[in-house]
Amino acid sequence: MLSVMLATVAILLAATARPALALLFGGGAFVLLKVLGQFKLRYLDSSLMPADFVYFVRASLLETLEHYPPLLLGAAAVTLGLPLLAAWLWRREPPVDRALAPRRALASRLLGVAIGVLAMHVVLAPDGPFAAAHRRNAWEKLSDPAQLTNFFVNLEDDDIHLPPRSGDAQAERQWAATAAGVRPATPAGAAGYPDIVQVLEESTFDPSGFTACNLPPCRVGMFRPDARTRANGALRVHTFGGGTWVSEFASLTGLPQSIFGPGGMYAPYVLAPRVRDTLPRQLQRLGYLTVAIYPTAGGFINGRNAYRDYGFDRFYDVNDLGLVAWKSSDAQIFDAAWKVYGQLKRPGRPVFMMILTLAQHGPHDLHPLSSLPPPYNRGLLHDLPAPAALNFDTYLARLQASDRAMRGLEAHFLGRAQPTVLLNFGDHQPAFSGLIRDFARTLPAGASPALDAKRDYLTYYMLKSNLADPPLLPRYPVLDIAFLPSMVLQAAGLPADPYFAAETELRDRCDGLYTDCAQPALLASYHAWIFDRLHVYQ
Repeated sequence: MLSVMLATVAILLAATARPALALLFGGGAFVLLKVLGQFKLRYLDSSLMPADFVYFVRASLLETLEHYPPLLLGAAAVTLGLPLLAAWLWRREPPVDRALAPRRALASRLLGVAIGVLAMHVVLAPDGPFAAAHRRNAWEKLSDPAQLTNFFVNLEDDDIHLPPRSGDAQAERQWAATAAGVRPATPAGAAGYPDIVQVLEESTFDPSGFTACNLPPCRVGMFRPDARTRANGALRVHTFGGGTWVSEFASLTGLPQSIFGPGGMYAPYVLAPRVRDTLPRQLQRLGYLTVAIYPTAGGFINGRNAYRDYGFDRFYDVNDLGLVAWKSSDAQIFDAAWKVYGQLKRPGRPVFMMILTLAQHGPHDLHPLSSLPPPYNRGLLHDLPAPAALNFDTYLARLQASDRAMRGLEAHFLGRAQPTVLLNFGDHQPAFSGLIRDFARTLPAGASPALDAKRDYLTYYMLKSNLADPPLLPRYPVLDIAFLPSMVLQAAGLPADPYFAAETELRDRCDGLYTDCAQPALLASYHAWIFDRLHVYQ
């Protein structure tokens, strides 16, 4: 890392002939990268990647920063302060080559820049003096503390890579039986298919599994099964603290973004256009109208384009719904969704509706405890330090409102004669300013002890229906978010095409786990089948 920094300063020094300016901006750039890396690691539990500046440094970044005042102030200070400081230094510091003739000074600067660029190329070359750093696998690069080194080593590692796959013969032996798809025992035409409503609850998890949360407000109704519940429990997700877009991707495509390497984190940009089979597309083939309800502007993280690629016929963003971005409650989002449903529903055509919420979006410590409604304004969790308790109490206060809103949504869709399947799930845990990772908690009953290392990646799912004769669904100690599409198809009694038939089989063989499956060879043959035979991703 020191070599890259020295080469950067050398290039700036040769280009400007101003040592103070070169040192300040050369060193300052690396300090800024380090700060950005720390913030991303704290809030998203992932390292800073070069592609972050390609996909996220645009309108989406500003929209996100608006909800983190300290970050917004810091970004504003850098954006305004650096140009002013550069201009001041440029005027105050004379160039060291001012005594040379102009042509000779220009030639020496160009030569110096060329030497600096060559040195940078040698330092960063995969087969150069630091080849050992480049040869490490992606996990080793992303899991050690050398963030700045890994940032530059990863310059070419943000591409998409398909996961390890077995040979065709082994894939054929393991998965040929799923090639015909799955047909329900009592097939029904589109007019007999149930409506399906899928709700992604941003930053939502069941707090009752946390040791410090042992009070009645921690046992919330939306996490408790009732007579309409067909399956529920812990959900294994693949992002922490943020990155809702990858949970959207997994819940709609049946694929965790993590299997594509670090570049999978940019799923709405790089994966969505290349996925050839999804839950919405399967439902379209069955005659469904597919509708998305989006709580931000459609351009945020490429949402509108990604949902088109996933297979949605209609897309309603916060502006279409007449709501305020980032400030709409679950109840407001659900009421808007119910209104849209009433406008679109036609006899004989089932509807699939994907609804996203944002009520639990962080931060959870922006306002003082006294601003919370009673009894949360007095502080409920006395076994936690004050900063942690503020985050948790804020979360619980918001959760009560989400629970009431969910009861209203269930009343709309399940409390009627129209057959309906309703799925709601948490897309990731909130970071609580990085504090939640230290909270004591228990694993779900029956979960593998190996999942303790993934405890920050567990949320919840709840699958209900009002079908008169609902299909029986399997129960798993933990279910991977990527298996939600096959669970929805099964709960609705719908046919599964060869891809989702294979996914259902993998789900059962791996006891609800995907990337944590205890049979790596089976997973390799599954990937060979869906990628090389079914061409799910091209």
